Amino acid sequence: MSVSELHERLTAVRAAAEVAVAHLDRAGELLAEARRAIVDPQAQADPWVPPQLAQAVDQLDTHKSRIAGADEALGTYLAML
Repeated sequence: MSVSELHERLTAVRAAAEVAVAHLDRAGELLAEARRAIVDPQAQADPWVPPQLAQAVDQLDTHKSRIAGADEALGTYLAML
């Protein structure tokens, strides 16, 4: 594989990572919307929220951090090419 082919493929991976982050952002928005749909109707000081909701938000943050780290590594590698 030539350097230009490698550069092209790594650039495509970075673009896919950017799309993945956009999807994770949208998933976060949907989780926030789900939380509002659960909490707002209850109108209590301490509404019940499924524990899985917070876990899902944490998992999204973890995935976004991993993608950001991979993107940074790819950027460094591309710069060295």
